[in-house]
Amino acid sequence: MFFRVLLQKCVVITGLLGTIGASAAEQVNIYSYRQPFLIEPILAEFSNKTGIETRVVYASKGLNERLQREGRNSPADLVLTSNTSSLMDLLNKQLTQPVKSDVLQQNIPAQFRDAAGNWFGLTTRARLIYASRDRVKPGEITRYEELVEPRWKGRICTRSGKHPYTLSLIASMIAHHGEAETKAWLKGVKANLARKPQGNDRTQVKAISEGVCDLSLGNSYYFGKMITNREQPEQVAWAKSVNLVFPNQADRGTHMFISGAALTKHAPNRDNAIKLLEFLSGAEAQYAYAEKNFEFPVRPQTPRSELINRYMGEFKEDNLSLTEIGAHVPAASRLVDEVGFDF
Repeated sequence: MFFRVLLQKCVVITGLLGTIGASAAEQVNIYSYRQPFLIEPILAEFSNKTGIETRVVYASKGLNERLQREGRNSPADLVLTSNTSSLMDLLNKQLTQPVKSDVLQQNIPAQFRDAAGNWFGLTTRARLIYASRDRVKPGEITRYEELVEPRWKGRICTRSGKHPYTLSLIASMIAHHGEAETKAWLKGVKANLARKPQGNDRTQVKAISEGVCDLSLGNSYYFGKMITNREQPEQVAWAKSVNLVFPNQADRGTHMFISGAALTKHAPNRDNAIKLLEFLSGAEAQYAYAEKNFEFPVRPQTPRSELINRYMGEFKEDNLSLTEIGAHVPAASRLVDEVGFDF
């Protein structure tokens, strides 16, 4: 079985640069924003199949800056990110190099990879509206644009406007509606907030369950993580207090963004890193992402998690290019400041 492969095949390095750069016949060095519980079994299977050792530095932030400081002396071959913004930042800082691969082109739809091959999406997430089962009727809200309506005054919770998840959604609104209309939308959402933006996506669902608010914005995979959380049963109750709304099904579709990967500019083990990239886009790794973290496989042929299908089913996705969304992120950040969204 996939997840019974020994994790010893994956060596986790969190110490000195010299350690990760230690010589090995076949290896690939990774800087990962993605958490060990998800990545380690996948990397172990890659090593088991290829004989290529993987060495990883995990961090929640700062890896792009570290890579930039190290320059051509960096030991890193590949960066794994948890959001679109980190990939765009790597590209903007010229820390990547292009990859040409028929495997990657076949496995990853065009809207989820850079046209020049500088970054690749590995999973997709949907930005949903979580709605109170008790206080919001089914069909009462169907579009992101409706969050500004007066009936929702004092009824919305959200995390910071500066968080990459929020900025990605705002950037998509700019792409569809322009800056002026998006700024007015941001002002309207702010006017309807029940409290100052705070916490993470799960915090917002908790607030709905406690009656603090009736609507929140959140990623699709958090629902799966809450509804199956045996160690913290209170999160199961939070998940059961909401319905999931996939916005804009009658027009452009629900906003999607990715976790992904990029080959570093000075990768010392370039060929091995490309082999790993191709493996991560393949059937086994894509299935693991779906089952372990309730994300949507980017590879169209790979089935979604049974749990996700049970609660979410099929839905229309916004097929807006992530390159275009990324181009609007700086403007999105500026608009958040201009309307004082977090204050």
